[in-house]
Amino acid sequence: MKNTFLGLSFLVTLFSFGQVSVNKAHDAIIEEFLTNGAEKHNYIFEMTEWQNCLDEGLKKDSTVAQLWQQKAMPYFKCRKYEVGMAFLDKAVLYDKQEWLPYRGFMKCIFSKNYKEAIADFEECIKLYGNGYRMDHSYRFYIGLCYLQLNEYEKAEKIIGDYVDDIYTNRLQLEHPTAYFYQGIAKYELKKWDEAIAVFDKALKIYPEFSDVKYYKAICWLKQGKSRAEVVALIDSAKEDAAKGFTINEDNTVYETYPYQVKFRK
Repeated sequence: MKNTFLGLSFLVTLFSFGQVSVNKAHDAIIEEFLTNGAEKHNYIFEMTEWQNCLDEGLKKDSTVAQLWQQKAMPYFKCRKYEVGMAFLDKAVLYDKQEWLPYRGFMKCIFSKNYKEAIADFEECIKLYGNGYRMDHSYRFYIGLCYLQLNEYEKAEKIIGDYVDDIYTNRLQLEHPTAYFYQGIAKYELKKWDEAIAVFDKALKIYPEFSDVKYYKAICWLKQGKSRAEVVALIDSAKEDAAKGFTINEDNTVYETYPYQVKFRK
């Protein structure tokens, strides 16, 4: 299933991180101290060496935003969020357009600072428009934040608008993660029929989507479906989850996404 979205992910990555630099001096520092320096080391097992290389680059020019972001990145992946955020704030200071949306994403998915994430994304939209980061729009992540803040009506509206936008304006794209969270918003609002209809759209694209099956089963339970049907669907979800079929986002390797189900073995 993951390969289905590799093309989209690649394009978004180019869009998000592939901006042509206008600062050749910064490019040279990045090449020397990141590409030919830090990246020669494993950022987890050789954290000291990784950080030392970046520090040497920053001694040459402390305004190279990408070096600050690269100092932050390993700490987030080690769940040392406060340490990482201090460095990421520096990246935003020196290149807001590139790293403010990334910081919003990190606050939403990694450090779980939802109100701060909303503020970052709203500033991004005000300054640069509703762009994309990590496969989804800034508004999509605002919707996730509202889900986590129990503001379900706002989440339903924002995520619903996102689903409509990617379908009507992006070559009729249907994304199972987008449908999942649209269904979750309706689930939280106890709109069982509507939630199931959206969950079924996700399952049409991604039949093994374990998290969707789990929440669909709860909706069935609320509707009064037989215990046998509900248990059978949950058992199917557990089997799919055991095979690795869950929310199909790259960073689930590092973080549990909102409403992602962790089944007991």
